[in-house]
Amino acid sequence: MAEKFNPAPHDKHAANPIAAMEADREAHKKLETGLMDSFPASDPISAAQPARSKPDGDRENESLWDKVKAVFS
Repeated sequence: MAEKFNPAPHDKHAANPIAAMEADREAHKKLETGLMDSFPASDPISAAQPARSKPDGDRENESLWDKVKAVFS
């Protein structure tokens, strides 16, 4: 029987394939855990956490004119 065609040949310069498989398993495990912990919820799970928002502390004292100038500078 002929060998099955592989359109993506092995890349000898690629990272360690065993480590890549282990990272894939770890990501899958985290997603699976997140799915089980969030059930029953309507939001989909995500492996990445959203970035923190910037505090508005120093903007409270700005005047409207300063905000308009900031848009054009």
